[in-house]
Amino acid sequence: MKKVLIGIVAIVAIVALFSGCGYNSLVKLDEDVKTKWGAVEAQYQRRADLIPNLVSTVKGAAKFEESTLTAVIEARSKASQITVDPNKLTEENMQKYQQAQGQITQALGRLMVLTENYPQLKATDQFRDLSAQLEGTENRITVARTDYNNSVQTYNTKVRSFPNNLTAGMFGFSQKAAFKADAGSQNAPKVEF
Repeated sequence: MKKVLIGIVAIVAIVALFSGCGYNSLVKLDEDVKTKWGAVEAQYQRRADLIPNLVSTVKGAAKFEESTLTAVIEARSKASQITVDPNKLTEENMQKYQQAQGQITQALGRLMVLTENYPQLKATDQFRDLSAQLEGTENRITVARTDYNNSVQTYNTKVRSFPNNLTAGMFGFSQKAAFKADAGSQNAPKVEF
């Protein structure tokens, strides 16, 4: 009986030794994912902050389609209500977040296409500046999402690899969800004037 108990304790000690070595690296990678998620949220917030100025500029410079402006404002409002806790980066939460941000992207796309019909609007310095800032922000969002996905991939690989998967299971480290391409993004957008 003592030999069996000693054998079990020895096996547990060996498993703990091998898997315990990965705990600190799992914590580090988890924190990196959270930091990268914060960068993603910051860029989406930057975009949300630019939208009211863009809408005001468009309203002030042209008799514009009110439904398009309303769609942009409503999409921004809905998206700002959805947040994801960095500790709960699950597929479901990411889909909700991505869907809300996708609605803003679509509304802004329609807004920018419709501004093509208003040369006096495109000629204003304020609209040009806001458009350039919005374009830059969209690029920053892409970079932040890519950095986040790379961080998630590194983390998920560590969580799933032996013997780290033992440590991950013992201490509650679970896989994180990555950004996926928006639905329909494989199709070119249809532009109609």
